[in-house]
Amino acid sequence: MISIELPDGSKRQFDAPVTVAEVAAGIGAGLAKAALAGRVGQGDAARVVDLSHRIDADTPLAIVTDRDADGLELIRHSTAHLLAYAVKELFPDAQVTIGPVIENGFFYDFSYKRPFTPEDLVAIEARMTELARKDEKVERRVLPRDEAVAHFKRLGEAYKAEIIASIPAGEDVTLYREGKFEDLCRGPHVPSTGRLKHFKLMKVAGAYWRGDHRNEMLQRIYGTAWATKEALAQHLLMLEEAEKRDHRRLGRELDLFHLDEHAPGLVFWHPKGWTVWQMIEQYMRAVYLENGYQEVKGPQILDRGLWEKTGHWDNYRDNMFTTESEKRDYALKPMNCPGHVLIFKSQLRSYRDLPLRYGEFGQCHRNEPSGALHGIMRVRGFTQDDGHIFCTEDHILDECVAYTALLQKVYADFGFAEIIYKVATRPSSRVGTDAQWDKAEHAVMESLRRSGCEYSVSPGEGAFYGPKIEYTLKDAIGRQWQCGTMQVDFNTAERLGGEYVTETSARANPVMLHRAIIGSFERFIGILLEQHAGALPAWLAPVQASVLTITEGQADYASNVVKALQKQGLRAEADLRNEKIAYKIRQHSLQKVPYILVVGDKEKADGTVAVRARGNKDLGVLPLADFTSMLASSIVQRT
Repeated sequence: MISIELPDGSKRQFDAPVTVAEVAAGIGAGLAKAALAGRVGQGDAARVVDLSHRIDADTPLAIVTDRDADGLELIRHSTAHLLAYAVKELFPDAQVTIGPVIENGFFYDFSYKRPFTPEDLVAIEARMTELARKDEKVERRVLPRDEAVAHFKRLGEAYKAEIIASIPAGEDVTLYREGKFEDLCRGPHVPSTGRLKHFKLMKVAGAYWRGDHRNEMLQRIYGTAWATKEALAQHLLMLEEAEKRDHRRLGRELDLFHLDEHAPGLVFWHPKGWTVWQMIEQYMRAVYLENGYQEVKGPQILDRGLWEKTGHWDNYRDNMFTTESEKRDYALKPMNCPGHVLIFKSQLRSYRDLPLRYGEFGQCHRNEPSGALHGIMRVRGFTQDDGHIFCTEDHILDECVAYTALLQKVYADFGFAEIIYKVATRPSSRVGTDAQWDKAEHAVMESLRRSGCEYSVSPGEGAFYGPKIEYTLKDAIGRQWQCGTMQVDFNTAERLGGEYVTETSARANPVMLHRAIIGSFERFIGILLEQHAGALPAWLAPVQASVLTITEGQADYASNVVKALQKQGLRAEADLRNEKIAYKIRQHSLQKVPYILVVGDKEKADGTVAVRARGNKDLGVLPLADFTSMLASSIVQRT
């Protein structure tokens, strides 16, 4: 007798082994029709299996449908195979390589004699639709490794044969067939191609075989797939809106920054962009001062020996830029933590000095792969609002709670209303004792509970020196951006010899809390540009008011208005060009200036300005002093 426990706690008894599909059918016809797969086991041991999987022992079982996250991943995985099937139908000489699921979709890499064109993508997607409508059964079979290698060599699929040949000898491999197409895959998959209905191919890009630039450049076709027509439409609409908000395009159009091949992964800030930077830095500097942080500044280059002590040399070496001088190895700092420990230990500290909070706008460099660089979102040189709190174990909880409240206020000031909280726990490769990790993980979770924050847990995704809270922002179109962090570290200060004198005159190592609110300035500015579609709130806008003349006769008055605004600490500029006023209004509107002030002879005579707020809102004619007061108020309130 086999006993299967369902998610609601009920149990089903079977006299003989039974498939997942048969269990679903026994529960009800509706569930049998919706079922895509099954999830057997529970906890970390749970795994998703095909509907054809045969259960021969007692086990918990959940039926997976397209409403489940596992179901959506299954759809995307199977759609990647459908893509490869369609490509082989249309381009028989193409060779298939790998096709994994990625966020919101999938891709598949192909080797083909010519580049795929946009027209090819249209044809491939149409063939995918035809194949899906055939509703061909997806069947699994198992072959010994060597038989599988020979099988794919006969098919002329050299890449598949190479992949399988890298599997240890004597092992079996699984293949999945749908119609005429068979692919190497560990599975699971949807039961038939008819379950794949809502997908779209997005683009073609280049990708080296096995990620090695010495290998052949393959063609990577990206696609997206969803459980419903509505979800697909919503995603495509979001992508369309995201394209309008792309920070790289906005950076060019608003003359904020540029990137140059002479300095890959590094940013050239233009005057307007640097103004935005300075506004954020001044804001964060005030946050430091108001919350007990002391601002510090550490060097850019530190000796290799320091990075060996912290563990970065062993765990992070590939991402570090290194140099040599007088037979000593150095590294450009990828983070600011070790430098702050050296500042802490530069003199003997007492327990009365703790918690000691350091903040730094620290410039860091990381050797990111060129393929991972993305505008100013992913760069090789960046500045962090980096902070470290040196404290005792008794301080950890209060400091974490206070930090979460501070972070919530900062994000609200920048226009973000929703924060997602996640705790990343100990990875398999780590430093420190299990007892230290137990304390640290308990502290970050308990601090979020005390802050009234619901959170999820990401097992094994913590830093090698401590668990962390990840604070993720949801933007105006629903995208998520992980920005802030709080990491509890029992190890780094100890490894670098940081100590303080306790109440009993003994020596102890402080706990080190690593925290960043906005993280990388570069990335955060990119996020802000996309959040606000370039229309930054007045307190952040590089130009807060543009003064436009109707004729040359108002040039002096317009210049005086600008000077008056600038004396009040406001950022204003005059447009005195001999152009039609409608043209000038459009130009400054495209620059997303919060306020456009139009001055003609009447405004000049009365000492007023005609005010247009962003979004073509006519606020009427105001005395200059009233407008100045209104703008100053919106800046103070950060509205």
